[in-house]
Amino acid sequence: MTNVLKIQVVAGFLCLISLAGFGQKSAPFFFIQMTDTQFGFFTDNKSFERETENFEKAVAAANRLRPAFVVITGDLINKPADKAQLSEYKRIVALLDPEIPVYHVAGNHDVTNDPKQNDIAGYRKELGKDFYVIKHNGMRGIVLNSLYFKSPAGVEKEAAAQDRWLTKQLKKARRASAAPLLVFQHHSWFLAEPEEKDEYFNIPAVTRNKYLALFQQYGVSHVFAGHYHRNAFGKSGTMEMVTTGPIGKPLGKDPSGFRIVKVSGNKVSHQYYELDHIPGQIVLE
Repeated sequence: MTNVLKIQVVAGFLCLISLAGFGQKSAPFFFIQMTDTQFGFFTDNKSFERETENFEKAVAAANRLRPAFVVITGDLINKPADKAQLSEYKRIVALLDPEIPVYHVAGNHDVTNDPKQNDIAGYRKELGKDFYVIKHNGMRGIVLNSLYFKSPAGVEKEAAAQDRWLTKQLKKARRASAAPLLVFQHHSWFLAEPEEKDEYFNIPAVTRNKYLALFQQYGVSHVFAGHYHRNAFGKSGTMEMVTTGPIGKPLGKDPSGFRIVKVSGNKVSHQYYELDHIPGQIVLE
């Protein structure tokens, strides 16, 4: 074999490897967003039998469906730092197949409505980092602690650290051409309209406007949140704000359930399912 032919063969082989790798990276997948398991909420912290039943049902469904990962967007328990509630939550989440990664997001019932540094330290000790990145098949998911936006007064240092980190991650995602770029947090920036009035279930407008502009600048396509115990949807420019109903106690007409999110290249689609009506399988395009 001549040297020229050898070079051509090697080049062709490397091209095939590159194409195979590209196809694998672009392969469609789905993940599950759960939120507000909130052990103790049904009975005002007297017990948590119904939360146990719902969460076990949700984990069993995830094990059957085999998502790329599960992300649980906050309020894992109802009473901050309650050992019994947290122990039961951990017992059930450990039932998830170890091959399916699970990612936790801090909620107000996990670290209190007005957290202090020791609350954040306690959360991190039990559940890990409260802001970090999820990567899968070209997608980047930025996990944020929305208490730093909602109630930053007692955690100014941590809020500033997350803010600096977030800007760096958005710049990295743009350089890497991350597609799509998602955000996971507990509080919704808004429920229906970016201009809506401040209330318990959204983030104050003065902060909201700053970050919505930042997300628009860097191409965030979706923000997935919980907290509302109902489903809600809205758009800010091209970004979709998706608020998901609870695994635990509902506060509206939407029953307990979780959201299945499909990702195919830049395309993101999602649907909420009641716990008793989870599909038998997920079909990807």
